[in-house]
Amino acid sequence: MNQMRKQQSGFTLVEIAIVLVIIGLLLGGVLKGQELINSAKVKNMVGDFRTVSSLAYGYQDRFKALPGDQTKPQLDLAFGAAAAAVACAPAAVAGQCAQNNGRIDGAWNAAAVTDETFVFWQHVRLANLASGPTQIINPNYQPRNADGGLIGIESGLDAAGAAAPFIVGMRGAFFVCSDGILGRYVRQIDTVMDDGDTAAGSVQAVPTGSARGAVAATATAAIQDGAQYTVCASF
Repeated sequence: MNQMRKQQSGFTLVEIAIVLVIIGLLLGGVLKGQELINSAKVKNMVGDFRTVSSLAYGYQDRFKALPGDQTKPQLDLAFGAAAAAVACAPAAVAGQCAQNNGRIDGAWNAAAVTDETFVFWQHVRLANLASGPTQIINPNYQPRNADGGLIGIESGLDAAGAAAPFIVGMRGAFFVCSDGILGRYVRQIDTVMDDGDTAAGSVQAVPTGSARGAVAATATAAIQDGAQYTVCASF
């Protein structure tokens, strides 16, 4: 009988309690770790917006011109012909490559030398204001955010010089945009940088893939954690 009782005995309440406590601690550690990762991503992305804006001002202060907005002779004078600095081309294209007009013409996500916004990155790197490849054919030439989305800058003006920012209705001297950002980070970015309203103010968001000026900014309540968004900040 005693042998049977020993075989049928299970865990005591104390043992079960200890196991539950250990499981709780492990889960808490995992959740805390994920929270720290998310916080680090948000901090990194906020840093992207602020850094890119400072690149434009820093370059302008040193060269009395905006990066991307100079002619080839001006670039050779600034960096030397051996640096092989690239000017946007073809020149004198309003809204894309109108050099020396005090703007960063073109689309923030442009992928060719037709836009000043594209050669912007080479110029700030040649000036040692930013790190990264200076060869425009390098697959890593265009910078990426912590979620792998593109980062870019634009003046947000059309060929006639009228306001035409990527997110309709935004106002500013220029705009820094970053896409592929998960909704769970979008709300935090807006709270840190602006007013927490993703449809108003200096930081706004639209679904990634939206065409320029095609949709209004997404309201904070409509932001979905797992969906991707393009966030633009005005400066």
